[in-house]
Amino acid sequence: MSDRATSAQKNRILIWHRQDLRVADHAPLAQAAAEGAEVVALYCFDDRAFGSTPAGFAKTGAFRAQFLIESVADLRQRYRSLGADLLVRRGKTAEIIALLVQELEIDRLYFHTYLTSEELSIEQAVISQLQIPHRTWWGHTLYLPEDLPFKISELPELFTKFRKTVEASTTKASPKIRRPLAAPQSLSKVMADPGDLPVLADFGLALPPVDNRAVLRFQGGETAGMARLQQYFWQQDLLKKYKETRNGMVGADYSSKFSPWLALGCLSARSIYAEVQKYEQERVQNDSTYWLIFELLWRDYFAFIAAKHGNKIFQASGLRGLSIPWKQDQQRFDLWCAGKTGFPLVDANMRELATTGFMSNRGRQNVASFLTKNLGINWRWGAEWFESLLIDYDVASNWGNWNYTAGVGNDARGFRFFNIYKQAKDYDPQGQYVKLWLPELAEIPAAKVHEPNKLLPVEQQRFKVRIGVDYPQPIVDLFKSAAANEKIYDAAR
Repeated sequence: MSDRATSAQKNRILIWHRQDLRVADHAPLAQAAAEGAEVVALYCFDDRAFGSTPAGFAKTGAFRAQFLIESVADLRQRYRSLGADLLVRRGKTAEIIALLVQELEIDRLYFHTYLTSEELSIEQAVISQLQIPHRTWWGHTLYLPEDLPFKISELPELFTKFRKTVEASTTKASPKIRRPLAAPQSLSKVMADPGDLPVLADFGLALPPVDNRAVLRFQGGETAGMARLQQYFWQQDLLKKYKETRNGMVGADYSSKFSPWLALGCLSARSIYAEVQKYEQERVQNDSTYWLIFELLWRDYFAFIAAKHGNKIFQASGLRGLSIPWKQDQQRFDLWCAGKTGFPLVDANMRELATTGFMSNRGRQNVASFLTKNLGINWRWGAEWFESLLIDYDVASNWGNWNYTAGVGNDARGFRFFNIYKQAKDYDPQGQYVKLWLPELAEIPAAKVHEPNKLLPVEQQRFKVRIGVDYPQPIVDLFKSAAANEKIYDAAR
């Protein structure tokens, strides 16, 4: 007699997890629990996510892969605490789901739908092989599409208009942002082989040694994400000064660091928003509490832009359709990746990324500007490098931001050039950050550390660095290269 025969009156629903590795604020799971159904939860490590980008980089590098494995392990523990389990499989998702539907006599498939071509192609492959009904939800953003004051097809192209319109539609009398859903209190267990969690070596990956300079030890999973939320808001009371510190680059607490957990859906945007509201009621409401919501709105904007424009965000001409003759300069690109450009702020950020899988928002803007506006190199190479390395890679935010910085996004401000020297003096005035990641510059005083190429021979001797040997000469002239690339950009416009 099958396990199903002992519970013939119950429906059995398969919950397919993807970038929603949580049990709280999870609409498909909440719906299945509300229906009193037997729940079979699944995460599939799809081999396509571990292939290569067009430029030849690993699509999912070691940092994010490790965070993902930890997040799936935590999700399994959370299901087990509810009395159920999480099935883990590896292979082609559509084939695995089709097999499970047959083996476990599944009645319906519930899952969150996503935005871009790779995710949608897997969805279509799954649906095309289904012999049972399915239902989808949207759960990635703060606002649901049906709660926006416009259709996605009519989404404003400029962020400021998007933000002001949605903010105007959200009032106490008409709260457009829904409350997060509670996790189920208990679930029934369906007998099935749970499957083994993979390890990095299964994907041909290996983590570099742990570096104590990393801003944070990012532990994957809903449990760790909720702990970080509690720590940042309540235990350390840091939200009240978020706006003043968010452009920092050293340490764990200059910004919330929620992005890795948001990217894999270990935390939902609505859960963070609800916690901000609670903080405002119990502690303080100020510019900083608003600014965290402001950043969540940027994330929403990029998600809805991706939903509106589809594959245009991946094309070289971007959302603006600008045919810029980007350089394919492999040698200089490799120097950029390795943090050997001769510009300390750029190099420090690129070395942090390669060493830890993370980089501050301020750093991301600067290195992207340098690649596109000073080196004139194909921005998609940079976007793919970020995709491979970033522990908090989010497809819409990553490609939307690269569109923006490269000047091909719909909200781009023309040739927006970051003066690396000024940025360094504004955001790292004492050279603390560059000295942390470029120890060869550690002896140089703050006033000179951001332009070490100007050191006289006697100064190099005094500060124990040989420019051109221990640290490279600048590979371009900052202002001449920007002027030359601006001419190319303006010609394309």
